[in-house]
Amino acid sequence: MPKVLAIVLAGGKGERLFPLTSFRSKPSVPFGARYRIVDFVLSNLVNSQIYSIYLLVQYKSQSLIEHIRQNWFFTSVGSNHFVTVVPPQMRMGPEWFQGTADAVFQNMGLIKEHKPDIVIIFGADHIYRMDIRQMIKFHIEKNAEVTVAARPVPLREASAFGVIVADSDQRIVGFQEKPKQPQPMPDNPQMAYVSMGNYIFNTDILINALISAEKKKQNDFGAHVIPELVERGAKVYAYDFATNEIPGIKPYEERGYWRDVGTIRAYFDAHMDMLGETPVFEIYNKMWPIYPAKYEGPPVKILDGEIKNSIIADGALIYGGKIENSFIRSGCIVEKGAEIKDSLIMDDVVIKRNSKLYRVIVDKKNVVYEGEEIGFSPEKDRFRCHIDSSGICIIPRAARYNDWIKEFSNV
Repeated sequence: MPKVLAIVLAGGKGERLFPLTSFRSKPSVPFGARYRIVDFVLSNLVNSQIYSIYLLVQYKSQSLIEHIRQNWFFTSVGSNHFVTVVPPQMRMGPEWFQGTADAVFQNMGLIKEHKPDIVIIFGADHIYRMDIRQMIKFHIEKNAEVTVAARPVPLREASAFGVIVADSDQRIVGFQEKPKQPQPMPDNPQMAYVSMGNYIFNTDILINALISAEKKKQNDFGAHVIPELVERGAKVYAYDFATNEIPGIKPYEERGYWRDVGTIRAYFDAHMDMLGETPVFEIYNKMWPIYPAKYEGPPVKILDGEIKNSIIADGALIYGGKIENSFIRSGCIVEKGAEIKDSLIMDDVVIKRNSKLYRVIVDKKNVVYEGEEIGFSPEKDRFRCHIDSSGICIIPRAARYNDWIKEFSNV
C-alpha cells in the first residue's frame, strides 16, 4: 500500500431530508438502530486499513463533531492513526466552503503536511460497503493519475444521472450530464456508468488541479476538476464498483449495494432494505462490520408485546404493544397497547399507551401521546407533523419532549 490520506466531505446540508436536518447535517442523521450516515464511509475506510482520516464539516456540525469525538477515537499507536474533524478555517477569506473542490483546496496545507502518495476523497452521504484497497489496487495497476468510483446502472435509468463515458480499458474519455441517450458501458450495452462522488488522486495531480480550479473559480470535483483533467488528457479511470468484493456478503444480498439517502423516501426505503430473513442489505456481517455509536446504558428490556421483523437497540424499554417492520433506537419507551408499524423511532422517544403509528419517522426526544394515531389521515396529520411528498410523516426533533417533561415532573 502507498501512503494514503483520506479526506471525507461531511458538510452537506441535506435540505431534501428536512426536517431531519433541521438541527444537524446530513452525515450526522441517525440511521438504523445504532448508526449515523457518516459511520458507513468511516467503517469502509477503517475496514480497508486506512487510518489517516480528515473529516471536513460545515453546516450544523456540532452533532457530528460530538459523534466523532465520542465514537471514533483511535488509541494512539502512531501519528498516522486519526480521525480529525476539520471545520472551515476561512484562511482564504470569510466564505465557507464553496464546493467539494474548494473544501479540499482550503485544507491543502493538511495534505502537504501529511505528504501522502495518494489522496482519497470520499463523500459521507451514502449507505454501502466497499473495500477501498481494491480501488487503490486498480488505480496503481492502471498507472492512473485519478480514479473515479463508478456504479453501473440500467441504461433506462441513467438519464437521471451524470454519465461517465469510458473506453474498453476503463479510461474516462468524457461525461454526459443527464443525457437522453446515455452512453453504455464498453462491455455491457444494457448498463451505464454513473459517478459515486468518490475519488483517488495522486497527490501532485490533486494539488495542481486544485490550484488551477481556484484560479478559475471552479469549486466542484464532479462538475469542474475531473472533466477539466479528462479534457487535458490526464490519465483518469473509472473503477467499476460492481467488481468490489466484500467478505461475508450473503447470496441473497444485492451485489454492489449503494444508496444515496438524500430524500426522506430513499432514507426510509434504505432502512426497509435491512429487514427480513433475506434483506437486500444485511447489517449483520462480522467480516465487514459497520461500527455503531457506543452506548453505555443498559441492554434492551422487553416485558411484553408482539414484535415482528424489527430491529431494537440497547436501552429500549418495551412494556408491551405491537412492533412490526420498524426500528427502535436507544432509550425509547414503548408502553402497553401501542402499535408501531413500518416506522423509524429515534433515540429517547416515548410512545405512550394505545397510540398507533404507521409509516412515521419520530426524531429524537419526542413523545407520541396516549391514544394518538399518526400516519392514517393526512388531513389530521398535517396539523401535528411534517408530511413528506412521499406520504411519510415526520415528527421533528424534540417537538413535544419539553412539554412531556413538564407534565411528567408535575406527576
